[in-house]
Formats: sequence, structure tokens, C-alpha cells
Amino acid sequence: MRALVSASMSLFLAALLVTACATGSPTTTAPTTTAQSTAAPSTAGLAGSVSPSGSASLFSPTDIAWLQLTVAMNERLLPVLDMVPSRTTDPAWQTFAARLGTAHRADLSTARRLLAESGAPATNPHEGHDMPGMVTEQELTTLRSVTGVAFERLAGQHVRAHLQQAVRVATAEQRNGVHPATTALAAEVVRAGDAELTRLDRLTP
Repeated sequence: MRALVSASMSLFLAALLVTACATGSPTTTAPTTTAQSTAAPSTAGLAGSVSPSGSASLFSPTDIAWLQLTVAMNERLLPVLDMVPSRTTDPAWQTFAARLGTAHRADLSTARRLLAESGAPATNPHEGHDMPGMVTEQELTTLRSVTGVAFERLAGQHVRAHLQQAVRVATAEQRNGVHPATTALAAEVVRAGDAELTRLDRLTP
């Protein structure tokens, strides 16, 4: 399943976040046009959900797609970070997880608020999806079965995959989104993600 959705994510990035759940191969990295946004089947509902007046009209389908993906990715990572205190006694890991968890909860709250402002449906379009950077239920089960160094190694892999993917898609939103607060959040995700990856490199060489 993850291999199939990885191909979808490649298209998602190539289309600059507009076709997050589409299938096919990358086509272009040119800025999203109105025609592209309208033609993409997976974003027709998003475009239609944006109010023609008021602040919601400032959100593009790209903004909404990125916010929805950010919510889904953060919701999948937080259970991993919440396990750390009970699975390892390493103080460096505990400090790292606590800081990352606080930041991700703040980003999650902001992303949900912005989605509400956009008028997008409250449902999670990535429910059940197995995308890069998203921890699966099976992987959570495995993490719950190990402790100490084994847990740190596995958790480090999942956190790294999440941060790398989060920086990748946030960079695309930062460059191609239109809503000021949403692109500002994307810029912060990139800045913080790069910093946390550096810390993780020191934590798990």
C-alpha cells in the first residue's frame, strides 16, 4: 500500500500539493494554474468548499491540501512521541520528544484553525492512507513491543521520515501557496523541521 501511495505522493509534489491523492506520474513543477486546479479530480471538492467571499476566498486548493496533509501527518506522529517516556529512560530522547511534541501540537492546532477558516470539510481526506511520513498502526504496535535502544532506533526512523516529508511538502506550500498565514506556517515547519533533523542526527547517528 505504501509503495502505491508513494507514487501518488510523487504526483502530489509535482503538482505542487494540488493533487495529493491522485495517481499517475509526475508531470510538471510549474506553478499551479486555475485550469490545473479545476481539472484535478481530487481537488474539485476543495475548490468548491472555499467561500466566494470573506477570508475563506484567500485560500487556494494548494493551501487546503497542504493543511489537510499536515493535520494527518501530525496526528500520526504524536502517538510515537507520547510513547517515549515509557519506552526509554534516555534523557536526551525524552527532551527531544517533549519539545517536538509541543511544537507539533501547536502546528496541529494552527492547521486545524486555518482549515476551519477556509471552509474546507472537517473530514480527514487522508484517513486510512499510508503515505510517506505517516506512521502506520502496525508500526505503532511494533513500537509498543520494544524498549530502550531498540525503541530509540525504530522511533528515530519514523521521526526522521516524518520530518523529511514534512519539510518537503511544506517547502512546496511555502513557494506556491497563496494564503499568508498558511504559507507562514509552512515556513515555520521548514525552519523547525530542518533544526529537528539536525538534532536527530546527533541523537541517532
